[in-house]
Formats: sequence, C-alpha cells, structure tokens
Amino acid sequence: MIRCLSSVFLIFTIFSASAQKISYTVSFPNIVHHEAVIEVAVTGATQKQLTFRMSRSSPGRYATHEFGKNVYDVAALDISGKTLEIKRLDGDVYQVPTANGSVKVRYTLYANHPDGTYAGIDQSSIQLNNPAAFMWVKELEKAPVEVNFNLPDLKGWTIATQLKPTDKPNVFTAPDLQYFMDSPVKIGKLIIKNWSLINSDNKNLDFRLALEIDSDDAGASIFADKIKKITEESGAVFGEFPSFDYGQYTFLASINPYVKGDGMEHRNSTMIALPIKFNGSNNLLGVFAHEFFHAWNVERIRPKSLEPFNYEKSNMSHELWFAEGFTQYYGELLLKRAGFRDLNDITGTFSALANTKENTPGAKKLSPAEASCMAVFVDAGVAVDKTNYPNTYTSYYPYGASIAMALDLELMSRKLSLDQYMKAVWLKFGKTEKPYVIADLQSVLESVTGDKVFAADFFKKYVNGHESFDYAPLFEKAGMKLTKEFAGQAWIGNIRYVEKSELIIAANTTVDTPLYNAGVDIDDQITKLDGKAVKSENEIKAILDSHKPGDKLEIEFVHRGTTNMSVVNLAENPKLIVLTNEKLNLPVTEEMHAFRKKWLDSKVK
Repeated sequence: MIRCLSSVFLIFTIFSASAQKISYTVSFPNIVHHEAVIEVAVTGATQKQLTFRMSRSSPGRYATHEFGKNVYDVAALDISGKTLEIKRLDGDVYQVPTANGSVKVRYTLYANHPDGTYAGIDQSSIQLNNPAAFMWVKELEKAPVEVNFNLPDLKGWTIATQLKPTDKPNVFTAPDLQYFMDSPVKIGKLIIKNWSLINSDNKNLDFRLALEIDSDDAGASIFADKIKKITEESGAVFGEFPSFDYGQYTFLASINPYVKGDGMEHRNSTMIALPIKFNGSNNLLGVFAHEFFHAWNVERIRPKSLEPFNYEKSNMSHELWFAEGFTQYYGELLLKRAGFRDLNDITGTFSALANTKENTPGAKKLSPAEASCMAVFVDAGVAVDKTNYPNTYTSYYPYGASIAMALDLELMSRKLSLDQYMKAVWLKFGKTEKPYVIADLQSVLESVTGDKVFAADFFKKYVNGHESFDYAPLFEKAGMKLTKEFAGQAWIGNIRYVEKSELIIAANTTVDTPLYNAGVDIDDQITKLDGKAVKSENEIKAILDSHKPGDKLEIEFVHRGTTNMSVVNLAENPKLIVLTNEKLNLPVTEEMHAFRKKWLDSKVK
C-alpha cells in the first residue's frame, strides 16, 4: 500500500512538472518611447504563490546589473482577468498568488540601451538581452518557455534568435529558464546571410549572420564571407564544431551609430553591437572572432563556478583568465590565420600582451586566478567612487591572453602547440560538457606534454602565481625580438593629463613609477618641472627628452590649493615591443619560418 501510494505520488509529481509552462507575450504599443508591454502567463503551477523577479546578472557578464530598475506598472491577474494582490519583496522581486495553478503578470519595460547586456526598443529596431527584459518565476526554472512577439504592423521586420521557432508566426520556445535567458533576440530590417559547413561527424551545420546595417546585399555578402573564414579557422583549432542545438549558429550583429558597443557570447549565438557606420572593414572582425571562439571556450568548456549560472547575484570565477583570456588570445590569432591581419599587426598584439604581463602593477600583484575574481566588480559593473585599480588590478582579458601566449610559445618550443592543448581540453571537458576547475586544466597540460613537473611549475608560477615570464628567448625561435621600445629614454610614468589652461593629472599615478614615488597623484596640477613652467604634455616631454634615466628633477605641483615641491628620480621607459628580424635587418632562418608557419598560418585544410 505504501509503495503504491508512493508510485501514485511520483506519477502525479512528474505529470505536474510536465504540465507546467511559462508563456510570454511581448507587445509594443508605445514603441516610439522605447516601451514594451510584457505578459508572463503561468499554467500548471502546484504552488499557492509564486515569486516573479527580474535578473541581476546576465550570461557572459559577471558583475551585477540592476535590470529591475526599468520595469514598472506591474500587475497580476487570474485566469478570468481579475486583479490579484502583489507583494513586493524587493525592488525587483514580486510575490504573486496563483488561482487553480494559473496566474498572469503584466508589466511595462523601458529599454533604450541596445547592446549585448541590456536591451533596446525603438521604432527602427528591437534588441533584447533576455535577462534585461523578461521577468522569470523562481519556483519554475525547469518549466518550458514559449514567447510570442506581437510586432508592429507594416514594418516588414524579421526576428533572429537561437530560440527554437514553431509553426506559429513569431512564436519561439526554450526548454527551460537557463536556455531562454541565454537566447538574445534581434528584430528589425535585417539582412540575413547563410552558409553551411560539414562537421567532423559529416553532419551539416548551418550558420546565419543577421545584420542590422546600412549596406546593400553585395556588401553584406562580402562581410559574411569574412565571418565564414573565421568560423572555419576556429573549427580547425579544435578539429570540429560543437553540435549546435537545432544544428544552427546565429550571429546577431548591429553595426550602426545607434547601438552601444558590446559583444556577448551565448550557447548557439552571439550578440554583437558596434556603434559605427558599417563599411565592411577587417577592423570589425575582432569581436566576431572572439565571440565565436566562446562557442567552445566558456559555453561548453565551462568553469564549474559558472554552472549553473546564477541570475540573482554576481557570478565569481577563478577561471576567467582561461575562459576570457585564452579566447582573447585566439581572437587575434585567428584573424592572422584567416588573412585579416599581417605579421606587423600580430607582433603589435604580442607587444601589448608582453607589456600587460611584465609592466602592469596588477600582474605583479595578483595571479591570473585572483584577477579573475575581480570580474564581479569590473565587468561593466557600475560604481561612482574612484578605485585604485591601476595599481591593484590587471584585466583578466589581456592578462589571460598573455598567459596563453606564454604557454603557446613554451609548447611550440617543445614541438607541440596551444591548439593541441585546447583540443585536449575540449575533448575532456567541452565535448562532454563536464565543468572544470583550475586543477583540471593543469592535468590536461600534464597529459599533453607528458611532463608533470612542467605542468605543475607553469600553473604554480603563472596561473596561481604572478612571476615574471621570460618571453625573449622563445620569440627568437620565431625570428622576433622582444626589446625595450624606448631604451635609454627618461620616463616619469604613463600619465594621463587634462590640458586646459593648466596641466592636471587625470588618473592614478602608478606604483613604483617616478611620479608616484615623488608623491604626485590624481587631480594634482603640475606647474613646474626642472624649474620650467609647464602647461602641456608636450612641454613635459621636451624636458624629459633633454635628460636621461637616473637624473633627478625638481617638480612643483598643486594639491588642493597648496603648492608642494618634490624630486622626481627619472627612470628608463620600460615599454616592450616585439619586432620581426626583417625590421631589424636580421636573418630569418628556415627553422624560424617553419615556427611561424606552424604558429600563425591558416590551419584550414
């Protein structure tokens, strides 16, 4: 009897869960003023009351974002249309009673920031990042979702999204909350370009580029061909593409002056917003290469700390140096392999990464793993007070990319490559969709190299530690030289100024630089250097050009109305640069050419 009752209860529970459904209806009665009216209908609920809320974070972002601030006129109705009482638990959280398992919540959304993080509603187009637009039900995160867009009449608009289409016009579905929130939507007069590629399992994968641009069809086709090359080079790194849901990957891209700059990866799509007039230039391609590489690295090769994603708070991860930083490195490398960057371009990238690792205070203070944890504050997080980040933090994007470059060079010197390492990580954690931690990445490096000591040492020094890395001898194998760009030049620090009728320091002076050590900081006014009055950055430069490192100069500056005197002990400018042997009139051997080819040339067969 007890067993029978248990079975009945289990069957009832499964049936109830399967009957639960969330349906959104989105209308735009006041589109000219950037508003939408959104209805959330719940059916099959077993709870007497439900918690409706807006998200505070978004996939691909790690800091909190108060999306609930743009929601108002919130009302709840039962199935007959009778108004129900709402209890507001927090600024973005609403408790609503149910009636016979059903309830409908209606609200107005204001959206006027079209990018990859927020949302934009305009009579010209609509761009929705779902966490910024849609309330969700905390108790029904596993329930299937349907969304119906009631588009303005006579617009002739197209909807592009990774959500699954249905046989009903403008109606799409998602299996659950996680997928729905990870599925941005672009609506407007879109130019759609398609291509197909064969995956390693001989199955066709469809790619779709949905462009909101001011261009003719021919210009869009040329640009789509460039994106296709990037997709091919990305697939060559891993030896295969992911098995995209519904067999399709969608690039959503707005390239026009009316959006805000952003690029945001999603499981089977990416939302790219570039606030410039479309010209088809190769300079537009970097964000496409970066975001598409995320289809492997972070969407499927996923840190355990981000699985599942928490929409109610910030999402901290120690692994962003890998998830974002290695993706940053490959975003640039793929452009070179695809033929959209030349050797001089890529050595410029290498120079910037070497400087990030060796010449930023944050990289001397924090490990990449520690820098990753700062994302909850810096990843488009909003604050009004000043911080000391120039002296305490280095972004995990270039910092992680500098570690990727270091590891690539190390592996190349061992007749291996970072491609081999990434493919091994993919096979163990991405294709299987098994979340990883840092120790897992070290384990894969050990298996790829067959050298446990090397793997442990590399992670100890450069991932969990912040030791300096000796790039120079490894660059030499590629016929490149890492050297000081301004050797012998006197330097007081990399200073940002405001030049008006006076010379004001606009940002924190950097620790251990001459100006910092002289006690000069942000908002101070420099009035004299070496006894000479100065009112411009060029006047500062002229004085420094007449001196050498080690010289001591008097400096006069004003701090909060008080004139102060100090001494600046000039240093040598530490900025690094990577130069090819060709530029230095040095020989490039066959071995060096072979190194470059393996590293930088196309991998598409």
